[in-house]
Amino acid sequence: MRPSLQLRIGQQLTMTPQLQQAIKLLQLSTLELQQEIQEVLESNPLLEVNENSPTDTKENSENNNDKLEEAFSANANANNTEQTNSEGGEEASATIDEMSTTEALAQNDIPEELNIDTTWEESYSAGVSNTGAVSSPSEDFTYQGETSDSIQDHLLWQMELTPFSETDRTVAIAIIEAVDDAGYLTVSCEDILDSVGIEGLELDEVEVVLKRINVFDPIGVAACSIADCLIIQLNQFDDNTPYLKESKHIISEHIDLLGNRDYRQLMRKTKLKEEQLREVMRLIQTLNPRPGDAVIKGDDQYVIPDVSVDKKNGRWIVELNPDTAPKLAINQQYAAMTKTTKSSSDDGQFIRSNLQEAKWFIKSLESRNDTLLKVSNCIVQRQQGFLEHGAEAMRPMVLNDIAEAVDMHESTISRVTTQKYMHTPRGIFELKYFFSSHVSTENGGECSSTAIRSLIKKLILAETPAKPLSDSKMADLLAEQGINVARRTIAKYRESLSIPPSNQRKSLL
Repeated sequence: MRPSLQLRIGQQLTMTPQLQQAIKLLQLSTLELQQEIQEVLESNPLLEVNENSPTDTKENSENNNDKLEEAFSANANANNTEQTNSEGGEEASATIDEMSTTEALAQNDIPEELNIDTTWEESYSAGVSNTGAVSSPSEDFTYQGETSDSIQDHLLWQMELTPFSETDRTVAIAIIEAVDDAGYLTVSCEDILDSVGIEGLELDEVEVVLKRINVFDPIGVAACSIADCLIIQLNQFDDNTPYLKESKHIISEHIDLLGNRDYRQLMRKTKLKEEQLREVMRLIQTLNPRPGDAVIKGDDQYVIPDVSVDKKNGRWIVELNPDTAPKLAINQQYAAMTKTTKSSSDDGQFIRSNLQEAKWFIKSLESRNDTLLKVSNCIVQRQQGFLEHGAEAMRPMVLNDIAEAVDMHESTISRVTTQKYMHTPRGIFELKYFFSSHVSTENGGECSSTAIRSLIKKLILAETPAKPLSDSKMADLLAEQGINVARRTIAKYRESLSIPPSNQRKSLL
């Protein structure tokens, strides 16, 4: 076979380290960005946090300690008398930090003698923030952490206060360890009897200890079922409580009908009238079917918005949150060493490489902020109806719409809008919230899925509890408004809102 030559031309995209870093920072959330910045600050000595305010000069930052000492001595010699500075020039202009320190010292009465075991810093200090304001006592408070007890810790604490024998104490510990976060016993009494392994221990003794734990706080804890939990709570009511007997009967005998909200069957089997059943339901609703929730508190999730939107002079203005990331700057002392250190030496190469990385990192942060601000402005321009009138005025919008408007790739818009939050007068929303699919209307327009969800929620809030709206009925009501939505779509949107179906929303109250 005769050999031949073939020429092929192709393109290959190579991402530079700078581009990779910019993309990485772009997709990070606020907390992840703060962690990344902290790691870079620890690894790169040429990066530092710019703590100076815009009004601070270089001389103020270099001579800050000297000025503080002068302020302290001036106030001590004056003995709390007023001093006026009438001299012109540079002496007449005091920085914000100097004024704050002086005012803080003037407000305190300094005794002539301090306690022997105390120091100056322990007795008197003037905290000065970055803006020059005097720090309040709450700002000086050091967070010591948070402790939260589990359901087991809460029950063990009560067990220590209860007179138990050694055998009962062992059984009680075994029962408490088998309680889940909802407050229910996850094993049977027979399993607890086998796990304890005490010779001569009978099942009745385990049940007696269990009944004592059932009346621990919260009432009904360590119950084997929902019915047992509710019955234990009802047993704590006074015997003269109206409809107490009927409530116990319904819970013990007809718990399934109660869960399905089949009130017609309940009235037929219990021979109760509708008004009587309504009073029974009021009593049952005072009970707690999950006693463990009264002890275990969920952790609060705080969201730091990346941008904020506010209406100023009739226009919606988007601003970056300055608290999301610290302002970084190049350490000038180390940067000056690049001119005096030989480039061939190890120190010179180390300083120059870190200087270049610091410049790239600062540039990547600026690029991230610019992209985030540009995309947020475009979103606000398209969703002004939502800001003015609420979710019902949300316009349908997809990622490609913003990508074409800002001349960026759709994947970039996806990175910008993921785990980024916007603070608006209507609350804090993720940027992804403003994107939704569309549904055609009768007049040829479009309605966003977010607006349809809002309409569904509005319809359910206005419905009669005794006759809740079905999915088909809500579809008919939306059709009257010109929005053609299928029943299956209504069900999908309703489930996304965590709203139960009509048979579970039915209530006599």
